[in-house]
Amino acid sequence: MTVIRKQHGHFLEDFRPGDVYRHKGGKTITEGLFAVFTDFSMTANPLAKNARYARAYGFKGLVCPPGLVMVTVFSQSVEDVSENARANLEYIDMRFGVPVHVGDTLEAETLVLGVRPSTRTPDLGVVHVQTTGRNQDGEVVLTFQRKVQVWKKAPDAKVADGEVAPRAIPVSLQLPAYDAARNYKALAHLSSPDTYFEDFQPGQVFEHTRARVVTTDHIMLTGILDNTSQVHCNQWMVSQAPDKFVGGQLIVFGGIPFNLCLGISSADVADNALADIRYATGKHTAPIFAGDTVFASTEIRGLRDLPGRPDLGVLDTILRGHKFVAKGDAPERVEIFYLEREVAVKRRSHYA
Repeated sequence: MTVIRKQHGHFLEDFRPGDVYRHKGGKTITEGLFAVFTDFSMTANPLAKNARYARAYGFKGLVCPPGLVMVTVFSQSVEDVSENARANLEYIDMRFGVPVHVGDTLEAETLVLGVRPSTRTPDLGVVHVQTTGRNQDGEVVLTFQRKVQVWKKAPDAKVADGEVAPRAIPVSLQLPAYDAARNYKALAHLSSPDTYFEDFQPGQVFEHTRARVVTTDHIMLTGILDNTSQVHCNQWMVSQAPDKFVGGQLIVFGGIPFNLCLGISSADVADNALADIRYATGKHTAPIFAGDTVFASTEIRGLRDLPGRPDLGVLDTILRGHKFVAKGDAPERVEIFYLEREVAVKRRSHYA
């Protein structure tokens, strides 16, 4: 009998700046995938709930929320980039392109931008990558950079320390044009009356009152996305090395609190948005485990025009996620997520 034990994923010493990974598989947005993640994340925007509404705005059908687009593209990169990671450190310059609908197929590739060994921990280092997702027509739906803390397989292995420049990926938000002949106002009752661009002011902070507990279903949700990182699903592995794997608990895939924070915020901030435009930077500031409840808040940092679209404005926001943990007699609020978010929001003057 021949026993074969294949290695999946790459370790720090496997990465070389300039390498390109064309990720396996791809992912078609099925009705089931769309429904599970849209409903789980508590998304309130009717573009993701009501096909009649979405078509009335000129879309082909239901529109994938930005969090679903992100986790679909991100998860395709896991096997090559972060299956052997300790933590996802930072998202950088995440930009959205064409809308994604049920039936679209997303495929991704990743360019390795940099590799840096840790100066303090000999078996760890940081890999910096640029990942781009395209649909079946080759159109960019999303591009972003991220930095990942990755384990070495051999502590004394040499690392290809270095950097290359990111690719200039041409991507800009694509939205149906405003059409004065459409009767948008006839559908205004399907979204909130107080979340148009004119309703926001810099300095406002929305403490979103809805929240969502994360159960062990996070393992199923991660699997549905084909995310193969073992720290989210292999309890035996993490139990064998609790010091290495955050106390021996399965860590919830960061895309889940990412989605939840976006969804929880949507009723107060984005149910009259037509799209998210860009996330300048984002990071997970504390881990989430099964049993934690995710809360969110949004700070309005600024308002500006969207060039070429007098019907829309841009909200510059900071989205924060938090949880509560027991500490003495009073719970402690712990920030878990930070995201600088730009949102294209309808103007009441044109739509209501």
